[in-house]
Amino acid sequence: MEIHYTPKGVCSRNIDIVVEDGVIQSVTFTGGCNGNTQGVAALARGMKVQDYLDRCKGIHCGARPTSCPDQLAQALSQAIEEGKISI
Repeated sequence: MEIHYTPKGVCSRNIDIVVEDGVIQSVTFTGGCNGNTQGVAALARGMKVQDYLDRCKGIHCGARPTSCPDQLAQALSQAIEEGKISI
């Protein structure tokens, strides 16, 4: 399943995610801190969705109440709630 998400409160402008059988296959951030978003994407690849949520949901970026890793978690949570993916 392909997920397209517009993050809120961070520098990145879009997150594209592919999830198959509850496992994150790929993540691409548009915008944001290039090295950091590439790192988050590389670390998330191959991870079970629930494991990613457990590790990254709620991470802040400086004084911001969210971050790119948290926004990826928010995108996955929303996709679960909407029945687009299952864990």
